Amino acid sequence: MTDWLKQIKWSEDGLVPAIVQDAQSKEVLMLAYMNEDSLKLSVETGSTWFWSRSRSELWNKGATSGHTQRIESLSYDCDGDTLLVRVHQVGPACHTGSYSCFFNEIELAKAASEANSDADSVSTGAAATEAGQGGDRFAILGSLESVIAERHAERPEGAYTTYLFDKGIDKILKKVGEEATEAIIAAKNQDNDELRSEASDLIFHLLVLLRERGLPLDDVMQELVQRHGKPASNNAMKREQSKA
Repeated sequence: MTDWLKQIKWSEDGLVPAIVQDAQSKEVLMLAYMNEDSLKLSVETGSTWFWSRSRSELWNKGATSGHTQRIESLSYDCDGDTLLVRVHQVGPACHTGSYSCFFNEIELAKAASEANSDADSVSTGAAATEAGQGGDRFAILGSLESVIAERHAERPEGAYTTYLFDKGIDKILKKVGEEATEAIIAAKNQDNDELRSEASDLIFHLLVLLRERGLPLDDVMQELVQRHGKPASNNAMKREQSKA
């Protein structure tokens, strides 16, 4: 521990800012400060500890509210003056009850806003005509993951996603099964309009399931990357040869 501790550049007050990020949705949840003691406690316990500048004391995130943060990874930047803490967040991260502390948006100047709008339009159009070029075809998955994470933390009344999380894993699994069955029926009926709709429902409910289980979509994507191009096992090859 002492080796990397020497790389941290503490402020005159003996503090370093710590950016806390949701390990699943990648949303930035909050900014707090750590001193050497709180950093050591965070590493040793696997949960976030910070230094309160207003109270001049150590505090363990979620100790009173129950909105704990289990650390998945902890790193420091190239200058050693900022920490990045990726966590599995239980409940809202913000004391206001919001999923993230960063919910107050600042409106951009008109010129900047129009420029961004034009850039988005160009990217969207390019992605539509040339898959994978000029835009991220799968950006909606990241957006959905963030919204689902927010619903999981804040549980707003009347939201369908809140209903699913409140009902629990069995209800979510039932919905995944129902949507998978309906997608199969739509495909069997050769109805692509219906299949598009049911496939969308299935993907949404799968994302809800991943959030409930604490499994990041990135892990699923990585699994696909690892499988892509992987040679078949010897047993599988032998089975294919025997069929031939």
